Amino acid sequence: MGRAVTDSATTVAPPLVLRSDVRAARRRLAGQLRKTPVFHTTVAGFPVSLKLEYLQHGGTFQFRGALNALLTVAERPERVVLAAGGNAGIAVALAAARLGLACTVVVPETAPHSKVAAMWSHGAEVRWQGTTHDAACAHAVELAAEQGALYLPAHDTPAVIAGAGVLGLELEVQVRGRPPVLAAVGGGALIGGLAAALGRRQPVLGVEPERRALLRAALRAERPVAVPAAGSAGPDRIGAIALELARRAAVPVLTVPDDAVDAARDQLWREFRIVVEPAGAAALAALLSGAFVPDPGRRTVVVLCGANGDPAGR
Repeated sequence: MGRAVTDSATTVAPPLVLRSDVRAARRRLAGQLRKTPVFHTTVAGFPVSLKLEYLQHGGTFQFRGALNALLTVAERPERVVLAAGGNAGIAVALAAARLGLACTVVVPETAPHSKVAAMWSHGAEVRWQGTTHDAACAHAVELAAEQGALYLPAHDTPAVIAGAGVLGLELEVQVRGRPPVLAAVGGGALIGGLAAALGRRQPVLGVEPERRALLRAALRAERPVAVPAAGSAGPDRIGAIALELARRAAVPVLTVPDDAVDAARDQLWREFRIVVEPAGAAALAALLSGAFVPDPGRRTVVVLCGANGDPAGR
């Protein structure tokens, strides 16, 4: 039988990730991560600290959680299997390669070729299944059972979220005064990790595209609910663990239109020659579009979380 890292979708109540878990992850990951820099600047007249997390190994914050999850497995497997359409697959493929493990990523047919190519570059086997993230997940679970491999839920695993939260502990040291932190939501690992690390001691705000506001929909329904989007390879619902952490930390959710994200990416390139993918610029889009208005003179931390977009289309 295949083994699985705990998946909150199979439990009545999601497991709780505590700040102590994030601190343990920081100790476990010491010397294996890039402590990504912070760039203090001014954007559109606002004092801003850009957390340059796109410089993390694999070009994504998700490497933190992927490596932490594989390091916490009691019995090291020979192979890890997951479903992912993008950065989670890249991160787990890289983490598995670092640890000498084989990796299979099941991707929906909508997965961007540039991200699939990155998975291949780290030695992963890639299999296509269906047109949705759910279809890919179902096949990944079956495949892990057939192969006796470890199945790793990429967005809703306690160790993944604790690893992502290490970013929050870095920010406490890098930016004083506990300013608000804006971060993209996505499948929930980043916002969940920040909520676990910082709790209510420092404001954390989630940013989502209007057409795919997974956390907003879940908060309204009081449970993860599907928010389908045509052509998307990512998850269509927030992870249950991230939802619970966001509720406990009272994380506000901001939504931005696609054109605001495009404008943020353009500004990052024009002013700083920074190239990030759309999710990587979502947090800045909230500031530039007026979805978030900081107190006068108050600094804002903006997490630029990934840079694995298609180079041809930025």
